[in-house]
Amino acid sequence: MVFGLYTLLEAGLLFVNAIAILNEERFLRKLRSNQNTQQNYGDPTSVSSQIMTLIKSVQMVMRFPLIFCNTVVILMLLLFG
Repeated sequence: MVFGLYTLLEAGLLFVNAIAILNEERFLRKLRSNQNTQQNYGDPTSVSSQIMTLIKSVQMVMRFPLIFCNTVVILMLLLFG
């Protein structure tokens, strides 16, 4: 199997898909509880705060571009194998 640019793009798409489908009640609650127990709650420079911001922004902004990108990748896999 050749590890090329298309494979890297496909892996990136799968990673963004994984972030987009995270369940807030199950997974993100753990990050939020860790953030509440820290002394620097609300500090935008903390790692957990930055992770929460990244996850929320991916879920909000990338919803429709992900649908398009997934459709293109599926069609390419169907056409070219």
